[in-house]
Amino acid sequence: MTAIAGNTIAELNKSCRLAMDKALESSRREFSSIRSGKATTSLLDTIRVDAYGNSMPISQLATVSVPEPRMLTVTPWDKGQAQAIERAIRDSDLGLNPTGQGGVIRVPIPALNEERRRELVRVVHKLAEEGRIAVRHARTEARDRLKKIEKISEDDKKHAEKDFQKLHDDAMSKLDDLVKAKEAEIMEV
Repeated sequence: MTAIAGNTIAELNKSCRLAMDKALESSRREFSSIRSGKATTSLLDTIRVDAYGNSMPISQLATVSVPEPRMLTVTPWDKGQAQAIERAIRDSDLGLNPTGQGGVIRVPIPALNEERRRELVRVVHKLAEEGRIAVRHARTEARDRLKKIEKISEDDKKHAEKDFQKLHDDAMSKLDDLVKAKEAEIMEV
């Protein structure tokens, strides 16, 4: 099934906008999982834990909270899963070292050094490029679908392509703003 659907220009436009918004939201979610020196509950969103024979997100196994600016606590609903959650956090590429204490897992968020900050900025740029590719793909797919629509004038096709380009440019601008904000957050000491 294609992401872009529609038999009219209006439907294509709406579908294209939705696909681009999904790409932006996906990038926003990915950015929120990159640590910036401050503790946030979304930091652990991308970590998956092998539990009950499945790979599950931590949010389905425990409550994550931020008691202090540089500390996360993870409280498993099933205390038997505490070690699996702890191992998953330790094995993630976030550079965190959790410790279990009486059924609660404490995850201190260490200060980032300059080298680690630059590395995280590179990760943000890589994720942003994936978002840009998704936005471009939405525009290209909308253009391809437009060419298949019959019984519309060349002028209408040109106007529709300009609209797709405007949607593309707006989405790229928003993505660039997200990158700048995340980069500033990471580099902030």
